[in-house]
Amino acid sequence: MLRVDALSKTYATGDKALDDVSFTVEAGQVVGLIGPSGAGKSTLIRCVNRLVEPTSGSVHLNDEAITGLSRKHLGQMRRRIGMIFQEYALVERLTVMENVLSGRLGYVSFWRSFMRRYPAEDVQQAFALLDRVGLVQHANKRADALSGGQRQRVGIARALEQNPELLLVDEPTASLDPKTSRLIMRLIVEICSERNLPAIINIHDVVLARQFTQRIIGLQEGRVVFDGAPNELDDSVLTRIYGEEDWTDIEGARSEESAEDDVSEA
Repeated sequence: MLRVDALSKTYATGDKALDDVSFTVEAGQVVGLIGPSGAGKSTLIRCVNRLVEPTSGSVHLNDEAITGLSRKHLGQMRRRIGMIFQEYALVERLTVMENVLSGRLGYVSFWRSFMRRYPAEDVQQAFALLDRVGLVQHANKRADALSGGQRQRVGIARALEQNPELLLVDEPTASLDPKTSRLIMRLIVEICSERNLPAIINIHDVVLARQFTQRIIGLQEGRVVFDGAPNELDDSVLTRIYGEEDWTDIEGARSEESAEDDVSEA
């Protein structure tokens, strides 16, 4: 379980990115984090694993205080937190397999990683994960030869290679077409269910957030202004999060997405 208590972040410029943010995420729950640009979504995700240092407040993962850890112990904690990035963050010249195995860098010695001599069980797990994300046939292909959707699936497999206790996902569909975006979101949600893994997904696409996440947190100017079920995200809530707008198009897109899924599953 992830617990965030009264988390705030003020930058040196005086800009307040987060303001007294509190919530919990239970095991296996997938939370969609929505809000306008500059609302603090990316800052929140990065404060959870202390890529950005919060100004105040606390973050606990399974009752261990991430915010209280020294630099030495923070590295050990980060091994337990899988991160999936918008721009994939793959090493383009390395193979798919080598990129997935980089998820074990925090567990092996420098020389083992330098020589790419990972333990047999790590390699076996990597093959199993590539099979799970549908890329085992591309294991020896260079990362720069893959499509955007394939690269994102490599990023998912790499994060899972860490055997994480939490997934942080930053805009996983921003660079993908609508069909691939749904495939990626469905894959993340299914894997979290299979592994009883909590996840926070920073996502701009409200339709995808409604369709695939179990809970939505809406940020506005660094504060939580909505925390509830996707079906509670009505026009008044969207207006509170994003401001005045005609939300008819979003409702129509939601209906079209559901219809397409019904056809694909028929």
